[in-house]
Amino acid sequence: MKSRISSIFDCCKKENRPALITYTVAGDNTKNNSLKILNKISKHADILELGFPHNTPIADGGQIQGSSHRALKNGIKLKDVFQIVKKFKKNFPNKPLILMGYYNLIYQIGENNFLKNCKFSGVDGLIIVDLPYPENKKFSDKCKKKSINFIQLISPTTSIERMKKIIRNSHDMIYYISMLSTTGGKLKVSPKKILKNYSKIKRINPKKNLVIGFGITDKTITSLKSANGLVVGSMLCKTITNSLKKRQNPVTKLDKVVYNLKKKLI
Repeated sequence: MKSRISSIFDCCKKENRPALITYTVAGDNTKNNSLKILNKISKHADILELGFPHNTPIADGGQIQGSSHRALKNGIKLKDVFQIVKKFKKNFPNKPLILMGYYNLIYQIGENNFLKNCKFSGVDGLIIVDLPYPENKKFSDKCKKKSINFIQLISPTTSIERMKKIIRNSHDMIYYISMLSTTGGKLKVSPKKILKNYSKIKRINPKKNLVIGFGITDKTITSLKSANGLVVGSMLCKTITNSLKKRQNPVTKLDKVVYNLKKKLI
C-alpha cells in the first residue's frame, strides 16, 4: 500500500508540477493559532511540515528561531505538538504531515515512545535534522515498521558514494538542502546550479521523490519548478512575525501567502 506522501507526489506529477511543502512551527504563535494555520494552509499546500520547537535549533536561521522562541515562551511541549497533529488529522486525515525537529527531544522520551505517539496522532513522516546517515539506520528501520516515512537529508557536499547509500536506505522522500547555510539564508547559489546538483542526485534513482529546501521564497520558487517538491519555511515564519508586529491575524496572512505560492507552481 502506498503512503500518503508517495500518493501526493504521484498526483503532482500527473499535474506536471512540484509538490508545495510548507513548514511552520508547532505552537507559533499560540497552540490554537498553530492548528488554525495548518487547517487553513492545507487547502493550498500538498504536504505540511510541522517543527517541534527546540531551544538550540542548530540548522535554523533567525526566522524559524523566532517562531520556536514564541512557541517555547507560550509553554509548548512535545505532548502539545502531538495534540495539534491529532486535531489536524481529525479534520484532514489524508493530508500528509511531517514532523521536523531534533533528536534530543526524541531521546528524552525514548524512540519507541516517540514513535508510538507519532502513530497515534497520525504523523506521516519525520525529518530529524541532527540524526544523519548511517547513525539513523536503526531509527529509520523502526519508522518503516510503523509505516512512518523517515526522510533522509542530502547536502551540496555529500559525496556520490555517500549519496548512493543514503538513497538506497531512503523511504518515499529525500530532502536536498540547496546550499551550505542555515534555513532562510539568502539564496547564495543560482537556481541553475541548484538544479544541476539536483539532477545529479535524481539520476542515481529517478523513482525516488526528491525535494529542495532552504532559501526558497516567492521570488525563487518558480525557477525551481522542475523539482519533485519545494519546501518553503522561513518565509512563512517571517510572515507570522510581521503580522504579529502589525497586529494582524497571522492565520489570514499565511493563508494568502501559501495560496500565492501555489499559484506560482500551477
